[in-house]
Amino acid sequence: MAKKAPNPIDKHVGSRVRMRRMMVSMSQEKLGEHLGITFQQIQKYEKGTNRIGASRLQQISTVLGVPVAFFFEGAPTVGPEGEGFSEDQSPAYVSDFLATSDGLTLTRNFMRITDPKVRRRIVELVIAIAGEAETPT
Repeated sequence: MAKKAPNPIDKHVGSRVRMRRMMVSMSQEKLGEHLGITFQQIQKYEKGTNRIGASRLQQISTVLGVPVAFFFEGAPTVGPEGEGFSEDQSPAYVSDFLATSDGLTLTRNFMRITDPKVRRRIVELVIAIAGEAETPT
């Protein structure tokens, strides 16, 4: 019998839990302690393997200092067309990158640069290193 794939919304919510946990520099063990559960359960939540119940999500939002709605920002939508991302949402790779330690470190430090010209030059440098032409937004 094949394993059932995690629901896209459960995966998204879990990735947002991971991203926020990393933003506040909290380990899975520490979050688990605050919630009275094991770090393995936190891992399952973050991967979307286990669905997070409403009361547990409320507890997580309190511990991580964000509203519950934070975990649903940019979530996949389900409509008549089926599951997918709505056109005005960021691509999944953006959330995936921001949920990594490199993504958070890069974003956190980039936002500390106050000079807009320096920030633009860094963007241009990254584009040149990647070997891609910038696409207009």
